Amino acid sequence: MIPSRVFAIVLRQFYLLRGSPVRLLPMIAWVGIDIVLWGFLSRYLTAVAGPRFNFTAALLGAVLLWDFLTRVMQGVTTAFFEDVWSRNFLNLFATPLTVLEYLAGLVTTGVLTSLLGLAAMLILATTVFGLSFFVYGAALAPFVLVLFLSGITLGVLGTAIVLRFGPASEWLIWPIPSVISPFVGVFYPLSTLPGWMQAIGKALPPSYVFQSMRAILAGQPADWGALALAGGLTAIYFVLAFAVFAAVYRFAMRTGLIARYSAETAG
Repeated sequence: MIPSRVFAIVLRQFYLLRGSPVRLLPMIAWVGIDIVLWGFLSRYLTAVAGPRFNFTAALLGAVLLWDFLTRVMQGVTTAFFEDVWSRNFLNLFATPLTVLEYLAGLVTTGVLTSLLGLAAMLILATTVFGLSFFVYGAALAPFVLVLFLSGITLGVLGTAIVLRFGPASEWLIWPIPSVISPFVGVFYPLSTLPGWMQAIGKALPPSYVFQSMRAILAGQPADWGALALAGGLTAIYFVLAFAVFAAVYRFAMRTGLIARYSAETAG
């Protein structure tokens, strides 16, 4: 892998953002709406229930962590969609660029754009609603790492789906975080779910993050065993997502699908 080629992918996204600053608005606007909405809701619940439970840390913290995963995923997929929308995808692979270099560029772009959203979330949550992440202690690092890698995994898997089935399948990608969120128990323990949903939730790494988050807020120690399991699952899914993308790319090359790739094709 040649770093300069990875940098070229990132630089292209930078030029897109610089040339059209309005592209930055969704990275901050939706984050701000979520934080404000859930922030005032948690403040209201705290006022009603009294100091017995910290709704700000529980609800607003969960929203912030889940939004972080979503922004990481969308950072990867949006960078890919930019190439699809501009019909530039085929041009990229007419160069010596490799699949790994392209994915590394997408992931780097996703990291940088998600950090911008994370900064906006932290500023709003801490200055307006007084949310302190020190309450999570040392567990915050594995929380962020698991969600970060999970977001990248979903982003790479989403790009593989669109590459295989065409640009029209883009609309299958945007709802993925919303579809997954009920299974991982962002706002409630997995025990409240029916058995089949619990089984799915236990196979998803983010569920262990939110389980540990609630345990800490309840005054219990972090479940490091569960977080280690989440880390192992995340690593497996991370590698599998890259393998799936590489397999789909080889299929597209072998069948000629990549040569027919344009905004009008649907598969």
